[in-house]
Amino acid sequence: MMETSGLRPVVRVVPGQAASDGAGVQLTRVIGSSALSELDPFLLLDEFGSADPKAYIAGFPDHPHRGFETVTYMLAGRMRHRDNHGNQGDLGPGSVQWMTAGRGIVHSEMPLQEDGLMRGFQLWVNLPARDKMTAPRYQDIPADAIPELARGGARIRVIAGRTTEGTVGPVAGVATEPLYLDVALAPGAEFAEAVPAGHNAFAYVYEGGAAIAGKDVAAHQLAVLGPGTRFAATAAADGARLILVAGRPLGETVARYGPFVMNTRAELEQAFADYQAKKF
Repeated sequence: MMETSGLRPVVRVVPGQAASDGAGVQLTRVIGSSALSELDPFLLLDEFGSADPKAYIAGFPDHPHRGFETVTYMLAGRMRHRDNHGNQGDLGPGSVQWMTAGRGIVHSEMPLQEDGLMRGFQLWVNLPARDKMTAPRYQDIPADAIPELARGGARIRVIAGRTTEGTVGPVAGVATEPLYLDVALAPGAEFAEAVPAGHNAFAYVYEGGAAIAGKDVAAHQLAVLGPGTRFAATAAADGARLILVAGRPLGETVARYGPFVMNTRAELEQAFADYQAKKF
């Protein structure tokens, strides 16, 4: 029987919604949809996954960002990132790119394959006002640099934050002090993890199903977690895979339009003007 003291309850279950982005990439939008517009500091969560090239081959051609961070986590397939500052990187299975757009970049994310499975997540994380105009920064992390540990019937990949065993993810220096775990559970397996008390948190089930704090959550559903210090889940009969994500809320005004996330309308207008003037 799992300990229930400090357990974060499920306050809401949000289903993913079919969407399209970039040049026609088919995806499931979970945060940033009409059902859940944001969960401070998280602005968007997309799951992409298809073995049909028509669903992903057009990729995400050149587009700008300012004022937030994008986190790409690849489960399968390969993408190439390029930007207007000369940065380039290839994202393969199990790898992560944590990109701080800061004051502005123009970049593309394009498939490095013409067939086969392309699968992963993109998460947008807000930046505090003091950091919105910082210089762009990348943390490109290959699959073999992400710690993986086994705990009973759970296999855990630690992308960011610290687990109860003290395992630390490779992502560092992020203002929102994130926790980002990818958890695979055997059928019926239990999993519990500490989550910082002041953080907003969610769990997104992307395979199988799980009872999270006693609430059944199916594949392609996100559980918004309430206050507490612990997360607990029990996998359904067919097992489960989920991501557990938490971050320190900023509590700041959000002015958002398309690829720009600032604090005021004037700052948004300046972002558009700077982009049009090729100042990114």
